[in-house]
Amino acid sequence: MNGPRCPVCGKPMDVKLKPFCSQRCADRDLNRWLSEGYAIPAQEAPANDGQEPKEDLID
Repeated sequence: MNGPRCPVCGKPMDVKLKPFCSQRCADRDLNRWLSEGYAIPAQEAPANDGQEPKEDLID
């Protein structure tokens, strides 16, 4: 039976460092987060089609 794998290198996970196999892989993952190496794909906002934005008028 294959157990969980390290998300960085694919080696078997160490339960003490879950979900990583070593402190090195945990540090590499942290560095990717801190250097903005991970990103969530997003769609750009629709372009303005030349119309004035509608403002809500409160009387």
